[in-house]
Amino acid sequence: MKRFWGVLIGCCCLSVPLMAQSNKLIKELENKRGALQKQIAESETLLQTTQKNVGSQLKGLAALTGQIEERKRYILAINNDVEAIGQELVSLQRQLDGLQGDLKGKQEKYAASLRYLYRHRSIQDKLMFILSAKTLEQTYRRLRYVREYASYQRLQGEEIQKKQKQVTDKRTELQQAKEAKEQLLLEREGEKSKLEQQEKEQKALVSNLQKQQRNLQNEIARKRREANRLNERIDRLIAEEIEKARQRAEEEKRRNARKKKTERPEVARVEKPQPLETYTLSTVDRQLSGTFAENRGRLPVPVTGPYIITSHYGPYVVPGLKGVKLDNKGIDIQTRPGAQARAIFNGKVAAVFQLNGLFNILVRHGSYISVYCNLSSSLVKADDTVTTGQPLGDIFSDKADGGRTVLHFQLRHEREKLNPEPWLNRR
Repeated sequence: MKRFWGVLIGCCCLSVPLMAQSNKLIKELENKRGALQKQIAESETLLQTTQKNVGSQLKGLAALTGQIEERKRYILAINNDVEAIGQELVSLQRQLDGLQGDLKGKQEKYAASLRYLYRHRSIQDKLMFILSAKTLEQTYRRLRYVREYASYQRLQGEEIQKKQKQVTDKRTELQQAKEAKEQLLLEREGEKSKLEQQEKEQKALVSNLQKQQRNLQNEIARKRREANRLNERIDRLIAEEIEKARQRAEEEKRRNARKKKTERPEVARVEKPQPLETYTLSTVDRQLSGTFAENRGRLPVPVTGPYIITSHYGPYVVPGLKGVKLDNKGIDIQTRPGAQARAIFNGKVAAVFQLNGLFNILVRHGSYISVYCNLSSSLVKADDTVTTGQPLGDIFSDKADGGRTVLHFQLRHEREKLNPEPWLNRR
């Protein structure tokens, strides 16, 4: 009887339906890849170049290079998804094999029980089995056994039906995963073809620029001078902002010292005062700095609409062009005409200044400062409080260059220059 109940409980446990996890996985991969795919499609609209002069061609080359990087990133995402689905296919096949083994075992058990019933199919046999008991208690147990065995037989039949459905569902799931993988492989080939075409265009642009070496060097020198002027102004304003933060911290220290002296004069006499120089941030600034740092990798991209990062942080050379070396203190983000710069986090506007007729905005987030350059207008002024995603101003569109619209963005931690990209959420 114990063995019978063990078999019955085991069958009931096996009847718990298997979750179709692969469909969920494929959907999640599609959603993640969809954001990249949309970014690729929208950024392709930003690849215009007027081809009029070296400056325009350089910017066009930067945009094309940025688009090539985006496409490579997308192909890498496809490769990762193909690998993930491949692993899921192995898991699904293993699950299917297990389900088929379970089904076969249940069918064999069910067949054996049917043969037993066939041999003892008459009512007389059942009655003789019950009535031949030597005691009333034994009669009751045999009657209950007959009933429970009939119930067990019915449950076995139901379990086989459920297991057959699980096998069918798992086969369908396996086929869907195979189709998803095949579709991804086709998409990857298409993206590789587009990438090859763009790389050919890149080589053609580089070849054309190589023929204009003198004009190219003049343009690079001009860009370097403009960048130096901008960075010197930003450095000076940041130094002033750091000094203001230090003064706020000193004032807070003095207020706290006066408060302690008023509340507990006996304690104030024995406390050893700390040098004011050790206090560089007020409590509010420290809290805001901590919150900002916790959001590393989750901050929004500082432009509205589709974008391409056309120049990365740090020293770089233009591929294929000798002697073309620049040092970017931030990143350059190309977007559509009409796009706006937006705050990457809550903060206060530290400064708004103009250079060459364009606006530049510094926003303080505790000890961190974000910098937004190349704006045609400003929607904020110094000391304004801003929130995450709030528009700060319109990004300048160069009508002489087909409306090219580029935001120069920097991120500082006090005087330290940071690479903004790891801080931004580009997924």
